Amino acid sequence: MTDSPPVVSSPDPLRSTAPAPAGQDAAPGRDHAIDALRGFALLGILIVNAGSFASAYYSLGVPEPAFSRPLDDVVRWLVAFVFETKFYLLFSLLFGYSFALQMASAERTGAAFGPRFLRRLLGLSVLGVAHAWLLYAGDILVTYAVLGLLLLALRKIRPGTAVVLAVALLALVSAGWGLAAWGLAQAPMPPVPLAELHAKAQLAADAYRASAADAIAQRGRDMAEGVWFVLVWVQGPCALAMFLLGLAAQRSGYLAALALQPDRLQRWMRVCLPIGLAGAWVYAWGQSSGVRHTDHLAIASLAVDLATSPFLSLGYAAALLWVLRRGPRGRRLGEALAPAGRMALSNYLLQSVAGAMVFTAYGLALMGQVSPLGVLLGCVALYAAQLAFSRCWMARHAYGPVEWGLRAFTLLRRPAWRRSGPQGD
Repeated sequence: MTDSPPVVSSPDPLRSTAPAPAGQDAAPGRDHAIDALRGFALLGILIVNAGSFASAYYSLGVPEPAFSRPLDDVVRWLVAFVFETKFYLLFSLLFGYSFALQMASAERTGAAFGPRFLRRLLGLSVLGVAHAWLLYAGDILVTYAVLGLLLLALRKIRPGTAVVLAVALLALVSAGWGLAAWGLAQAPMPPVPLAELHAKAQLAADAYRASAADAIAQRGRDMAEGVWFVLVWVQGPCALAMFLLGLAAQRSGYLAALALQPDRLQRWMRVCLPIGLAGAWVYAWGQSSGVRHTDHLAIASLAVDLATSPFLSLGYAAALLWVLRRGPRGRRLGEALAPAGRMALSNYLLQSVAGAMVFTAYGLALMGQVSPLGVLLGCVALYAAQLAFSRCWMARHAYGPVEWGLRAFTLLRRPAWRRSGPQGD
């Protein structure tokens, strides 16, 4: 999940830039909304990913026996309701938006965009493979790199066509899972015995806690046994759809105009949030209610979620953009979030480093020993630390550390390390 570092100035009011130093006003005509959205999305990504770091029962469909109190069930339900399947969609929307910005920037400067973007995707894929094997099996960077090839092939698509294709992709994925649920309802399969699920979770937890080598081997098993299936049949198509919506939003200028109109943002909120929250409730009931549902009900809840999560992601985005326009408080919120969004890739990887150090044999090996509430509070603390660190880092540097390396590989030259002025290099 990477940001789009600016290359040249752009009239786009949503163009990401570095925040002005403390005590100074931002340059007129500039807006940090895209960076703030990325910074906001980092919190959702952290909370969702932390669940799989903390418990080997994550995604097995049964609650962890050690944490089966009502409070534990409530926290898991809230995480599923508010965060799961929503924030990677927001990141994907911003990836498509940034892709369009990079392409427009290359056109203005006369640079060859294709080779540059292919190097960026290669860099992302290398980072993603290392991330998946060494830190977190649920990595999405490789998926982004692969889907980026499709986005590159579709780069000349018209905004209206991109929207139609995106809607069709989302409809096909949700309908496919709905048909799968219907099929299982007609010919139900016997559920996996609970004892087998408990044994599987225990073996995984033991491997993650045993040694670094055992943890790496277990990540490989996790990827082979289920992670790649989810990426291919759920996250991949949905992420591509959001790429296309982001591309259309930038190409048409719609998002830039929308962000400046609070009344229209409120209309988007009134439409998107109720639909998205209703679907999220169904998903949380089917996936994290503390009750083991039959397979067809669990899959049906996923199908509903796939159809409605984009609404909730767009509703979140509209709500944040609306808040950012609400006077000094909104501006302060944007200033707090934007630096983290500018170095979103560095922060994403740092979150995985922290998760691996706390929950696996790399460090404290606490997998299965921290309650859902403890994990949630830890995420809030880590996120607050990332906001503070990002603000300090971006006050002195042109890019986040990983963004700097990726940019150097993309452009085949050494970018500025330190900031050269209030708006960076």
